[in-house]
Amino acid sequence: MITAIVFVNADVARIPEVAEEIASIEGVSEVYSVTGQIDLIVLVRVRHHEDVAGVVADRINKIPGVTDTETHIAFRTHSRHDLEAAFSLGLD
Repeated sequence: MITAIVFVNADVARIPEVAEEIASIEGVSEVYSVTGQIDLIVLVRVRHHEDVAGVVADRINKIPGVTDTETHIAFRTHSRHDLEAAFSLGLD
């Protein structure tokens, strides 16, 4: 599974609508409205690298109100949740 983190800048008046439209795209798992230099952080999870291009270039970038995107591809996942699942014995 390929994970891409996409930073999205949007027209301020359309951020909620842009976020909802992005969230409805197949391959998008999460959309966060955030503070700071960007407006939205989008997590894309797909099977192939070319699918990232399909989601970002062909879908997200064409949504009215999206002004800019910056895409980062994750190499590895490092999280406490993943480590706990890997070493879990299935006992509660």
